[in-house]
Amino acid sequence: MPFTLILSALVLTSALATKAEAQVSSASETVVIPNGPVTLHALLWRPQGRGPFPAVLLNHGSARTREELERLGPYERQADILGPVFARHGYVFLYLFRRGVGLSADQGSNAAVLMKREFAAHGQEARNALQLQLLDTTEMSDALSGLTFLRAIPGVDARDVALVGHSFGGSLTLLMAEREPDLRAVVIFSGAGYSWDRSPELRARHLAAVARTAAPIFFIHAENDYSLAPGKALDARLQQLGKPHRLKIYPPIGHTVDDGHAFLYLGVSIWEPDVFAFLDEHMRR
Repeated sequence: MPFTLILSALVLTSALATKAEAQVSSASETVVIPNGPVTLHALLWRPQGRGPFPAVLLNHGSARTREELERLGPYERQADILGPVFARHGYVFLYLFRRGVGLSADQGSNAAVLMKREFAAHGQEARNALQLQLLDTTEMSDALSGLTFLRAIPGVDARDVALVGHSFGGSLTLLMAEREPDLRAVVIFSGAGYSWDRSPELRARHLAAVARTAAPIFFIHAENDYSLAPGKALDARLQQLGKPHRLKIYPPIGHTVDDGHAFLYLGVSIWEPDVFAFLDEHMRR
């Protein structure tokens, strides 16, 4: 067979294999996660193979108001950005929709709506108090139910689980890690970026939580996030305590602070090597 035909056949075979792999790794399944009076839904991605696999639970932000949903689109779209990436790297990935969000939108009001309503009625201090209450009660309950579900999935190594959190979900992730000593790693994107400078109570709660957390933590911000103070302050606290930690502030992305705050979704190809190097270092042992 002429060399050009052999080469063409190899290229075609490689392209078909790559396409097949992409199709498998991008396919998600919808799962149901009961949590007392609410029924939550999540999207689940699995790597190719039989496992057992390490696993990651993603804690999304505080959700979006109706106006934000119309302007920015649904949370399901964000899940579809991340799921295939984690599966491609060999991780089972669960994107849990907490009550009032995405596929769980019919299970009550989400945190963003509740906090916005409280701010309008009673001001910033009342919003701050409600935020901490939600983090420790209903939001925590939903997230813990997702973690329990993830650990029980066939093919998941229940001893090899990490958390990734974004924004309000980053705060939630830190408080979960305080409660869950068996987590292998924690990654926080834009954690508390909006609320850190507005809530002394939240700052104190976070600083206390990292002091009681065993898992290594990687704090991530884009330079044009709402605030870089959360990652810097919490990383410095872990440095003082001699605990495993990492902080990376990436160059600005997009044109606005909203773009910077959304670095998790807008900058996948930028953070991907660092995050999976961190996860691989502290998992799969």
